[in-house]
Amino acid sequence: MSIEAIPAVSAAAWEALQGAYDLQVHVAPDVIERRIDDLDLAKSFLSHGMRGFVLKSHYFPTAERAKVVTKAIPGIHAYGAITLNHSVGGLNPVAVELAGRSGNRIVWMPTVDAANETAGRPDGAKTKLPFWAKIQLELAATGINPAPMTVLAADGKLTSAARTVLELIHKYDMILATGHLGRKEIFALVKTAKEIGLRKVVVTHAEFPSQSLTALEQFELAEMGAVIEHCFTTMHTGKSSWEGMFEATRKVGTQRTILSTDLGQTINPDVAEGYAMFAQKMLDAGFTVAEIHHMAATLPASLVE
Repeated sequence: MSIEAIPAVSAAAWEALQGAYDLQVHVAPDVIERRIDDLDLAKSFLSHGMRGFVLKSHYFPTAERAKVVTKAIPGIHAYGAITLNHSVGGLNPVAVELAGRSGNRIVWMPTVDAANETAGRPDGAKTKLPFWAKIQLELAATGINPAPMTVLAADGKLTSAARTVLELIHKYDMILATGHLGRKEIFALVKTAKEIGLRKVVVTHAEFPSQSLTALEQFELAEMGAVIEHCFTTMHTGKSSWEGMFEATRKVGTQRTILSTDLGQTINPDVAEGYAMFAQKMLDAGFTVAEIHHMAATLPASLVE
């Protein structure tokens, strides 16, 4: 499926994004070429009346960088994150502890190095690969090819390493995000997070192909205390259908749903413009300005601020 045409964006779409946060952006500096850097993104968001964003990297922690952005562009709140791939030692308690001390906001479970995520592996798919797959394949070609990670032990419960990570996320009141884990891992993770009293859990881009959670599964996870995230790029690039996402949002309810873009790639729309396109899609599907504002501004703000 190909990238869709850019729709017209109404004043109502921009109105819905006033004060919005985007909790998943991929911008420069990065090891992957990006459309925009974090300072220019901050200026763009500020000019459109949006409040801030979380800087995501598949490879590096971003908390310190986010603090510089926040100081450099008054009026914007940038937050940092860490993704528990092999570049930070995987499910590494030292990395998570230090991230917490640095003011980190989101801890993503493994993404590019998750056992569930086959893109970018020598034995995986070879077409329609994401940008990061090229890096993964290059690393493997040099012999740097550690085993993919899972958070589950043989008995189907979380590994001790995964549980330790959750306890550290709880200690610093960070957000647990499920990354590119599979459905069994996601359910086990959310269940354990609830048991230990972790307040903030986000199911990452629920309809992305490596997750592909049904509307019912998303509802069940929300009932367990998770917030469901939908990312613009997943539907915009044809990886999943807009109607499926709309159906899931209606079933879960807008009160337990957030909208992110996952943008920053060179071939995709500008991040702010893409966010407005997302809002317009939601409006066209019958969601109200108030509902979109809750998913883009109110609920994300309650998670990061």
